[in-house]
Amino acid sequence: MKQDILIGVDLGTTGSKAGIFSTEGKMLGSGYYEYFCTYPKPGWVDQDVGLVVDSAMNAIRDALDESGIDAGRIAGVSFSTQRCCTIFLDEHNQLIRPMISWMDNRPIEEVKEIDRKVPFEKYLKITGFPNNTTWMLPKMLWLKKNESESWKKTRKVVQLQDYILAAMGVDDYFCDVSDARYYGLWDPYAFEWSEELLDAFDIDHDLLPEIKPSGTLVGKVSSEAAARCGLKEGTPVCVGAGDQNSASVGAGAVYPGYMFVSLGTAGATGICLDHEYRDKTGRTFVTNHPCYGDWMLEGYQPAAAGVFRWFRDEVTRLENAYAESSGENIYNILSDMVASVPAGAKGLVFIPHYATAGTPRFNPEARGVLVGMTFAHDRNCLARAYMEGITMDMNDMIHSIRDSGNEIKSIRILGGPTNSKVWNQMQADMYGLEVDTLELADAAVLGAAIIAGAGVGVFKSIQEGADKMVRLKDRYIPDREISAVYEKQYKLYCQLYESLEKGGVYTSLAEFQNSL
Repeated sequence: MKQDILIGVDLGTTGSKAGIFSTEGKMLGSGYYEYFCTYPKPGWVDQDVGLVVDSAMNAIRDALDESGIDAGRIAGVSFSTQRCCTIFLDEHNQLIRPMISWMDNRPIEEVKEIDRKVPFEKYLKITGFPNNTTWMLPKMLWLKKNESESWKKTRKVVQLQDYILAAMGVDDYFCDVSDARYYGLWDPYAFEWSEELLDAFDIDHDLLPEIKPSGTLVGKVSSEAAARCGLKEGTPVCVGAGDQNSASVGAGAVYPGYMFVSLGTAGATGICLDHEYRDKTGRTFVTNHPCYGDWMLEGYQPAAAGVFRWFRDEVTRLENAYAESSGENIYNILSDMVASVPAGAKGLVFIPHYATAGTPRFNPEARGVLVGMTFAHDRNCLARAYMEGITMDMNDMIHSIRDSGNEIKSIRILGGPTNSKVWNQMQADMYGLEVDTLELADAAVLGAAIIAGAGVGVFKSIQEGADKMVRLKDRYIPDREISAVYEKQYKLYCQLYESLEKGGVYTSLAEFQNSL
């Protein structure tokens, strides 16, 4: 039987999605299962990794069923996974505790400890990242200090990529080169673990997985996994990439200067570089690109479109009720509300740091802020302010990348918000650059399929796979007058944030919230 079909699976923050693809990039079937996070304390975020794996297996089965494709035609499977999820395993490869999410901010004291041992500039020079609560090293140190018995049992510390590969039947734990950086111990310029950092924090090599380039064939689907997901036993399994790295492939951002902007639960930007780059300010960060030998200059926000979902659920309940009764899409209604208000939301400025601030601010104490309210503002103005604030946060990242001197040649925008023409045009106007949407918005799923294709030899390279499978849809051109409004709003946005940070408001507010 001809093996001419590829599978990509994205294990995201709130759900797993599988896609069945032809080698021309047509999606033939898909499956999706949601799961949840738990919040034991303010700032703490855990997940049940077993539930995540179950969801992925079920999504693959549903995608196969929907496609009607014989599983024997599958040439290979690969995974896109949420990055920086910390999983602790014992000597029998059993879970010791729930997976600590990338959104978790518990190791604040451990970040300070890292700063004391390895000063900011040195850590940044080695890793390409600023020290932050998101990464795995501070979470490992947190477990060692606060759950010492669990740490004593720990024999492997892995991420979701490594864990799902093993669940599919791969004999060992392999991490893709793009995810390796999230341990906080990886040198992305030398493509190896930093011996200096391992020694400084007494981390044994044996605790860590083996690092492989994206697209490396590392095993085959086991009989147990086949029974769970519907694939044929023996189907090739390839190392994939972190979700945003995979999305860069699925967006075709596989050449220098090509950028993606993703508005999902979290927000992310990434631009492909063919040269080493170190941001001395620490405002952006560097990972290895899935195209081995290249890099990605990245930015991320812990919350993006998820903030708009909050607005939908908590503020527009009347519109939600109408959508449910009428059968209309609530996001179409919200887009119409936004479109009814001119750019600038009648003077409102919104900072969407509902889950702290990531790039380029990196402030775990930052919170969401809405400023400028008067009696002249209504829910439509609020809807516009929220959409603009989320987009402005992405613009803040793009500004930091442009300020780095790296040329942006193309922007592809991703995520559910690309279903809104209003939001797409807002991004073009806000960034002051042309933006393209994709025929397939699920770029991370497509990227994983492309990586699988390169891994099993369907394509000569990841770049060739992207050229053949990625399709652009619509182009949005910025309105210069509206862009000028957003430039003024951006200055206010920066002034507002900096006043709150320098004035100690965020710190005092965080302390107050933690005291309650």
